[in-house]
Amino acid sequence: MPRILDQIEDCVPALRRYARALTHDPDLADDLVQDCLERAIRKRGLWQPSGSVRSWVFKILLNVHRSDLRKNQRRPLALSLEALPAEPSGPGTQSGRLALADTARAMQELPLEQREVLLLVAVEGLSYAETAEVLSLPLGTVMSRLGRARATLRQLTETGNPVLRSVK
Repeated sequence: MPRILDQIEDCVPALRRYARALTHDPDLADDLVQDCLERAIRKRGLWQPSGSVRSWVFKILLNVHRSDLRKNQRRPLALSLEALPAEPSGPGTQSGRLALADTARAMQELPLEQREVLLLVAVEGLSYAETAEVLSLPLGTVMSRLGRARATLRQLTETGNPVLRSVK
């Protein structure tokens, strides 16, 4: 069993990245990862050696996130003052930040099913097979959702009317 705990520990940085991409809130992401790790450690006896520990903990994280989404559907989202930037960013990085903000906004417009696949493959570097295992989907469905997500993201970011624009 100590080996599985070491493997779970090795997954923590990737879990934190994925949780931040899903929640867009560092505090919520940390809570999500903590809940995931607690559940993984508590249920480590259920893990089957035939699969990878990484896929297993990502699946736990995704299930905890989906449960939290269902639980919080009726609650309004509160934005804290600490989340707002204190100072405007400098002029030298505006275009890059605008492009990044536009891409992040476009990713949030993707349907949840497509966004989950895109984040696991593009951000976390999971293979299509690992992504299919995490999401409990057939491989073809993963490939289809990824293709649609990429096409939609491309369409949303290449439009002539960006939501944010650079003022010179």
